[in-house]
Amino acid sequence: MPPWDGRPERFRPPPGFVLFAPVIISLLVQVPAAIGFAIWTHAAWPAAILHIGLAAAGPLALLGARRYPGPTVAVVAAAALADVLLAPDLGPPYLALGFAIVLAVARGAVVWAVSAVVAAWVAAIVLGSMYGLSWHPFRVAFTTLALAVCFGIGWFVRVRRSRASAYRAEVLRRRQSAEERERVRIARELHDVIGHALSQINVQASVGLHLMDRDTEQARAALGNIKETSKSALEEVRTVLGVIRDGEAPLAPQAELAELPRLLRGIRSPGFDAHLDDRLTESPRRAVQFAGYRIAQEALTNVVRHAGASRAVVTVERSGDDFVLTIDDDGAGIASGVESGAGGGLGDGTGILGMRERAALLGGSVELGVSPLGGTRITARLPWGGAA
Repeated sequence: MPPWDGRPERFRPPPGFVLFAPVIISLLVQVPAAIGFAIWTHAAWPAAILHIGLAAAGPLALLGARRYPGPTVAVVAAAALADVLLAPDLGPPYLALGFAIVLAVARGAVVWAVSAVVAAWVAAIVLGSMYGLSWHPFRVAFTTLALAVCFGIGWFVRVRRSRASAYRAEVLRRRQSAEERERVRIARELHDVIGHALSQINVQASVGLHLMDRDTEQARAALGNIKETSKSALEEVRTVLGVIRDGEAPLAPQAELAELPRLLRGIRSPGFDAHLDDRLTESPRRAVQFAGYRIAQEALTNVVRHAGASRAVVTVERSGDDFVLTIDDDGAGIASGVESGAGGGLGDGTGILGMRERAALLGGSVELGVSPLGGTRITARLPWGGAA
C-alpha cells in the first residue's frame, strides 16, 4: 500500500491508466470511423489502407508520450496533417492530437507542442488551399478554438500536478520536521534520565567504597540508593524505549514535583548536601511539573558532576502566573562561555541547552546567574498553566 500523502482518501486510477486510456479512446474513435467511411465511400484499397493507417498511427504514437512528450506531439501533429490533406474530408476529429497536446503541455514540453501544432495547422491551411480543399471559415475558427482548449486543459493539468508535488513535498518536510523534533525530545529524555542516574550511582558508589570499612551502615545505605536509582532509571528508559518501539503509553507515571525530595535524597553524600525549599500552596499543571522536575534533575546533575559544590538549594514557588524553580549551589560558579552553551563550571553546555529547550516548549525560560551561596543560580520560569 502506498504511503499516505496527507490528503483525504480518493479514487486513484490504476497504474498505466493515464498512458493507455488516450491510446484506447483514440483508436476506438478514429479506426472504426476510418473503416466505416472507407466502406461507405467505396474507396480504393490504397486510399482505404492509407486512411486507416493514419487513423491508427496517431493513437499508437501516444505510447511514447510518457518518456518523449515533445517528439510524440510532433509525430501526432504530422499524422493529423497527413490525415487532413490525404484522407477523405469526412469523419470524426483527430482525437490523438488533442491528447498529445494535453500530455505534452502537462509534462512540460510546451515549446514542442506549440511549435508542432502551429506549424502543422499553418501547413494544413496553406497546403489545403494549394490542393484546392475548401474549408468553411467556421470550421477553421472552431478547429483553432479546439486546439487552444487542448492547450488550456494541458496547462491546467500541469498546474495541478505542480501544486500536488509542492503539497507532497511540504507534507514530507513537515513529517521529517516532526520526526526530527521527536528524535530531539527522545534524546533529551534519555540524556536526562541516564546522565542523572549514572551521576547518582557514581556518587553513591564513591560513598560506599569510602565508608565500607569504617561505617558499614552508611555504606549499606549508599548501596541501597544505587539500587533504587538504577531501578528508577531502568523504568524510565523502558518507558521511553516503549514509546519509540510501539508508540505505547508510558509504563510508569511521569515524574512530578512531589518526587523532588526523593531526587535530593539520591544525590546527598557525606560531602554534599541538597535541600528543598517548597513554597507552593498548590500544584501547577502536570506538564509544568514534569518540565520542572527534569530541569531540576539536570541542574543538580551538573552541580554534582562539574561544580565542585558542597551544598545546593532547590526552591519552588509561584510568582504571579509563573511557576519559578531556582537551583542555587556554592560551587565553582559560572565560567566564561556557559551562557552561549560552550561549557564551563556546569559542563559542556548540552544540559543547559536541554533545560532551555524544555522550558521553551511551554513558553518559559531558563536563566543563569550568580548565586547568593557563591556558586551558580539557575532560574526557570514556566507558565503556571503550561500554555506553549
